[in-house]
Amino acid sequence: MAMTAGAGTRIFSGVQPTGHLTLGNYLGAVRQWAEVDQHRAEALFCVVDLHALTVEHDPARVRRLSRQAATLLLAAGLDPELCTVFVQSHVDEHLRLSYLMECTASDGEMRRMIQYKEKTAREQARGGSVRLSLLTYPALMAADILAYGTHEVPVGEDQAQHVELTRDLAVRFNQRYGATFVVPKATHPVVAARVMDLQEPTSKMGKSHARTAGVVYLLDEAEVVRKKVLRAVTDAGRDVAYEPEQRPGVANLLNVLAACTGGDPRRLAEGYDSYGALKKDVAEALVETLRPVRERHAELAAEPSYVDGVLRRGAERARSLARPRVDAAFEAVGLLPAG
Repeated sequence: MAMTAGAGTRIFSGVQPTGHLTLGNYLGAVRQWAEVDQHRAEALFCVVDLHALTVEHDPARVRRLSRQAATLLLAAGLDPELCTVFVQSHVDEHLRLSYLMECTASDGEMRRMIQYKEKTAREQARGGSVRLSLLTYPALMAADILAYGTHEVPVGEDQAQHVELTRDLAVRFNQRYGATFVVPKATHPVVAARVMDLQEPTSKMGKSHARTAGVVYLLDEAEVVRKKVLRAVTDAGRDVAYEPEQRPGVANLLNVLAACTGGDPRRLAEGYDSYGALKKDVAEALVETLRPVRERHAELAAEPSYVDGVLRRGAERARSLARPRVDAAFEAVGLLPAG
């Protein structure tokens, strides 16, 4: 595997197989990984399947979506000759280091995580409860990042708090037990970092939404994409203006168009005098943006042995990078080395 890009910087990021990958995943993260990150640094991109177990799930669906996510990462342009693509559960070091992170974090830190508080509140309102793994999930996420000596973590705004916790845990571990981990930082793409639901433009476009009318999936057929965009919720008034706070629906459409065309959402707004014309252009731009990803996915899905080989080699490389650091962390905390 030829790893020629920027040897001085290491990048790690991942996607959860909790649902079909969406336009938000692509414009907010995956496209940046393919077009920029894998070329400028040593990059590892992971299907974080263990994180999918923190909520109620169907085992067969997790397996199916894990394969689909890996195939889509490759279809979107991740090149296994330039970066490492693998599945989290194939590398034991994630779970080994996760326990050390649980031993480094405090109960209060975990309970302050916004996602934990929001999901717990929703479950309790329904009379249910959440799994312990949802509380400890940030420790596993910290292990994912720290195992590789990661410098940069490209994430959406909703994960920034978890990266901050990872930084805190790395610093604390280093202070207690000696210099072991690189302290990483979060990085954010400039445009369309947060694509919103077309029907609920104040909510992020998510993989696991129960209502799918406002979610564009990467594998949606062209006519389905057009229909979802043309039915997108807009705002009061008739003029097209980029005002994210007052007019989130139109701002979301302009952000998507800007991400697809490389334009500026404020300037793009000046070219439209109706919502209908804007929606038509957004729909066509989206269809053309997603077409090569869908077509490449179909080719790769027909070659499962190729995808399996990429994931196997990716896991081998990830394991070789993670094991020395995780072994050093085990020794640092006082555990006897294995014979």
